Amino acid sequence: MFEIPDDRKYLESHEWTTTESDTARIGISDFAQDELGDVVFVELPEEGDELSAGDEFGVIESIKAVSDLYAPISGTVTAVNEDLFDAPELVNDDPYGDGWMFEIEPSDADEFDSLLSPEEYREQTE
Repeated sequence: MFEIPDDRKYLESHEWTTTESDTARIGISDFAQDELGDVVFVELPEEGDELSAGDEFGVIESIKAVSDLYAPISGTVTAVNEDLFDAPELVNDDPYGDGWMFEIEPSDADEFDSLLSPEEYREQTE
């Protein structure tokens, strides 16, 4: 069974976002990193980029595949996890902690309501 923390929301494409502060943190789920295999490269947005929910924000490359990454919510990127540029394997090692990808200042808090709850995401990945 994969770890699916209850303190965040999910996209069907396996990205997650936190919802408990003025800035939301975004990454990919434990299920997604396991499906990808060893992550070797991550392309991320830049600070100041404006994203809309559903926009492609980057790419993740593993030894098995290359996958697009999608923004779960709209807003302005306020921070990027630059550690991933030198150590993309952090996504595999700790997808909900050190493997986070970027932070965003949400422009529409109502968008959180359209994301999958942890229970809904669990059902999708079973």
